[in-house]
Amino acid sequence: MAYRGTDLITELQRLTVSLRGGFERRDGCLVFQFTGQLDAYSEKQFKNYVDDVLLANSSPVVIDLSKIDFIDSSGLGALVQTAKQCNDSKRSFLVVGNARVVQTVRLVRLEEFLHLVDDLPTALKKLTA
Repeated sequence: MAYRGTDLITELQRLTVSLRGGFERRDGCLVFQFTGQLDAYSEKQFKNYVDDVLLANSSPVVIDLSKIDFIDSSGLGALVQTAKQCNDSKRSFLVVGNARVVQTVRLVRLEEFLHLVDDLPTALKKLTA
């Protein structure tokens, strides 16, 4: 995985056949970005990856799912677990979603719990304000 300062992630690590992800430090926050599918086949790898990074850092967290093609209930469950983990450790946590992710999150009424925002600049502004 390659990241430099505030540059965008240039390479995403393959977590599963259908999910790639990476993180970078940006404006004092950990910004995770994922592409592909967050579903029953990838949620365990997603959680393990995020948990490993969170253990080594205490910064506020943004999970950017704006490039996710598909999310199912298992993926939502992984996000809920991560949100609970952040809440328990009093760490700020936001999720950025595209139209598909937003629709799925709103369908199960989790937009407030997951602190859903429209885009990455909005998320960073909220966390650094």
